[in-house]
Amino acid sequence: MDLYEYQARDLFEAHGVPVLRGLVARTPAEARAAAEELGGGVVVVKAQVKVGGRGKAGGVKLAKSPEEAEQHARAILGMDIKGHLVEAVMVAEGADIAEEYYFSMLLDRANRDYLAMCSLEGGVEIEQLAEERPEALVRLNLDPRTGLDEAAAAQIVEQVGFAEDIVGQVTEVLTRLGDVYREADATLVEVNPLVKTGDGRIIALDGKVTLDDNADFRHPEREELVDATAIDPLELRAREKDLNYVKLDGQVGVIGNGAGLVMSTLDVVAYAGEDLPGSPKPANFLDIGGGASAQVMADGLDIILSDPQVEVVFVNVFGGITACSEVAKGIREALKQLGHRASKPIVVRLDGNAVEVGRAMLEEYAHPLVKVVETMDEAARTAAELASAAMEGK
Repeated sequence: MDLYEYQARDLFEAHGVPVLRGLVARTPAEARAAAEELGGGVVVVKAQVKVGGRGKAGGVKLAKSPEEAEQHARAILGMDIKGHLVEAVMVAEGADIAEEYYFSMLLDRANRDYLAMCSLEGGVEIEQLAEERPEALVRLNLDPRTGLDEAAAAQIVEQVGFAEDIVGQVTEVLTRLGDVYREADATLVEVNPLVKTGDGRIIALDGKVTLDDNADFRHPEREELVDATAIDPLELRAREKDLNYVKLDGQVGVIGNGAGLVMSTLDVVAYAGEDLPGSPKPANFLDIGGGASAQVMADGLDIILSDPQVEVVFVNVFGGITACSEVAKGIREALKQLGHRASKPIVVRLDGNAVEVGRAMLEEYAHPLVKVVETMDEAARTAAELASAAMEGK
């Protein structure tokens, strides 16, 4: 789960990371009141969206008075930034910035450890810096058993070359950010910029945090951080059913068992639709895991068929622990449960354990919407062609 900036700010503050005061506003009047509460001087009005590029889009404005903060909030609220609707702003204290730095800590899956990155050049596109001037970005791989402790923080500070008068402060701030990463079970903690103010203080001016959803059971307080309005309604329904579903912008609904198989299915469907009219694409990622009971299949089909963009559903299952005969039974029972809600063609590809039995069960069932296809490539092509034809017919 990605946090909004104000949520990251609050998390930093709770772990002793120095931050500036900031208040959330959802109306222009609230923004004015927030600016007044912060002293009535210079504040920054910042769009709260879970995407970068806010400044370039006009979502970050400096205000020199509460009246100006209200005006900026009026302009920013309701703005569309890369497909994200701005429904709140953070009104934060202004800072006397002397220098800007960059810091991040993330999960390095390839190396199975943590990676910390730091630079004396902050407030810039870090990807561009890493590509054009890699020597300006210090990287340090960290043992997950120790994480970013004081010793590792001191090593980073030395390698980066921070000025002697702020070495102690920066080391302490990085250590506390390491505490945030560990204690919050994060996969990313980023500060851009980490600043030195005119009076020599080190402050985390902007924060980005991604929390590991697999650790939700350890953090019941996270429920307060979830913004249901920012979640696609279908993804929300899937979450309530304990389904691993991600909405995509396509026309072929995909159900599979196992993340690897589903990812491969998305690629095959996208390839199959490239040369067809309308270029149909995958409409979702849906992994039903090892079980394919009637209820799981019914829930999955119901959610996918609720997507108005979907023209056809592709069920791609490899029978392992769960036999294909059980999968076929699940599909059959799911269609009975859904009744009239099952209104789009369903292409089914089964392979693996008890595949012949499973195929025979579906052939015998002879549902008019179900088409059983033997190979994955052929099934993907069939699904893409059906979706293309439906798109052309509209």
